[in-house]
Amino acid sequence: MRIYDTIAKKRDGLTLTDEEIEFFVEEFVKGNVTDYQASALLMAIYIRGMDIKETSCLTKAMAHSGDMVDLSKINGIKVDKHSTGGVGDKTTLIVAPIVASFGVPVAKMSGRGLGHSGGTIDKLESIPGFRTALSEEEFINNVNSINFALAGQTGNLVPADKKLYALRDVTATVESVPLIASSVMSKKIAGGADAIVLDVKCGSGAFMKTLGDATTLAKAMVQIGTELNRKTVALITNMNEPLGEYVGNSVEIKEVLTTLKGNGPEDLTTLCVELATHMLILAGKGSEEEIREKVKEKIKNGEALDKFMEFVKAQGGTLDIDGTNLKVASNTIKIKAGHKGYVKAIDTEAIGIATVLMGGGRLKKEDTIDYSVGLKINKKIGDYVDEDTDIAEIYTNKEDNEEIINKIQTAYNYSDELVKKSDIIYNIIK
Repeated sequence: MRIYDTIAKKRDGLTLTDEEIEFFVEEFVKGNVTDYQASALLMAIYIRGMDIKETSCLTKAMAHSGDMVDLSKINGIKVDKHSTGGVGDKTTLIVAPIVASFGVPVAKMSGRGLGHSGGTIDKLESIPGFRTALSEEEFINNVNSINFALAGQTGNLVPADKKLYALRDVTATVESVPLIASSVMSKKIAGGADAIVLDVKCGSGAFMKTLGDATTLAKAMVQIGTELNRKTVALITNMNEPLGEYVGNSVEIKEVLTTLKGNGPEDLTTLCVELATHMLILAGKGSEEEIREKVKEKIKNGEALDKFMEFVKAQGGTLDIDGTNLKVASNTIKIKAGHKGYVKAIDTEAIGIATVLMGGGRLKKEDTIDYSVGLKINKKIGDYVDEDTDIAEIYTNKEDNEEIINKIQTAYNYSDELVKKSDIIYNIIK
């Protein structure tokens, strides 16, 4: 079999066989398919697309290109949750302890920040002493004992995806539904979950900017999950403004604690309740209506918060119940609207980039994160402001913050007319 023939076949819009896809992935990981050949095939896929059978085969081949996590020693249905990335998205750290408090095992592997979107691992590492590098034995023991563990991805988990993503990033082939779907789902399949709930972000702070694109991606990933015998549900959710009030690392952990105490922002709380509800439905814990009420009760009675604190302690972290031992930059700068009217739109990606510029994310892979910096969003879409209204405030260690302040101010767009607040959940794909 020649990779040349596979490239030509997809270039001409034909359907690839399982054998051709498996050959490509296997030989690319071995180094027998060159980067320029792989790039040619990626561009052919970007232009010509893939049907669901091809995409499922690509997903499976990528999942099996490295380590496959064996969760068979963990009792019960293992339900995973994945977000496609956003600004202020700390849902995993709220949803997972809720689900674990029902006795449902959550064995979660998460990543670091990517571009303007924050990473769960980075947020957790703002907690003093917290360890995300766990041995397989420790990871499984933690899940069996407290129903929840979260670790960074192993070095050899889905190596095909790591290599392919590096090429996609520099060959203008990132925005391809088959390639995005197979990238996300290969990691979920390799991670060993029995069921998967997907949070597909849509809007100015998401990688999928339009509802149409987000829906196409969500449907593709649900179909892949079904093809590969995983119960899968996708929620398409609003990322036209930051989720919750805080963006950063330490400040988001503080907001996790606030939300688990029942005092979190409405949009964040609503989304977390729905994500947890659908995870528990897939775990067979009852009907949607009764589960939703039980989820709210777990927050109200403090069981979800207790589970989060138990999880932090189990992984070496030291955390006060109010997060008072978390470092937050002491230099606070309030940012004025400079306009009068209703907030019409927010360039959420720009808000994420502002956080990165303060040091809360990485401009380069080797950059060190300043966990103490972040920002608070005081005004969101539909809120009324005048020139002196504080739309946001930043917590920074930089002396020169002019670029950051300007980026946040210009991220806001105003209208003289009343603006309707958006729903947090657009659609659910099953």
